[in-house]
Amino acid sequence: MYNRIILVGNLTRDPELRYMPSGGAVCTTGIATNRKFKKQDGSAGEEVCFVDITFFGRTAEVANQYLKRGAKVLVEGRLKLDQWTDQNGGKRSKHSVTVDSMQMLGSKDSNQGGYNQTQAPTNTNYNNQQQDNYKKPTAQPTQSDNIPDIDIDEDEIPF
Repeated sequence: MYNRIILVGNLTRDPELRYMPSGGAVCTTGIATNRKFKKQDGSAGEEVCFVDITFFGRTAEVANQYLKRGAKVLVEGRLKLDQWTDQNGGKRSKHSVTVDSMQMLGSKDSNQGGYNQTQAPTNTNYNNQQQDNYKKPTAQPTQSDNIPDIDIDEDEIPF
């Protein structure tokens, strides 16, 4: 079976980081996604979906360090059904997402929420933190760079 979900939205609360007894990091937060549509009567409608999300390992630590309420993120993971019995003995359930990968979106300097005050990393592949340090080759002039200027009036251009 295939269980994959991709969500883009804004975090509804600040991430909460905890550590399991084994030492692995777990970070929980929520994401809100919205869908705008036109109703039958012609008016605009909007549907908002709130989903709890859980990060594990290094991704959990990065999410806790750089994200805060309002941050725009893209998360990819697995849909999970959480079931429990409430205090009154009733059975309850909700869907949540176990995040496999995350990508921070939007501006780092946004006043509407976003990243924490510290600078977010530019490399969002958290499974491989090694940066490629290479020097880009400098462009060498070629004969095609020596194109002469052409004197054309703007009125003569057909577009």
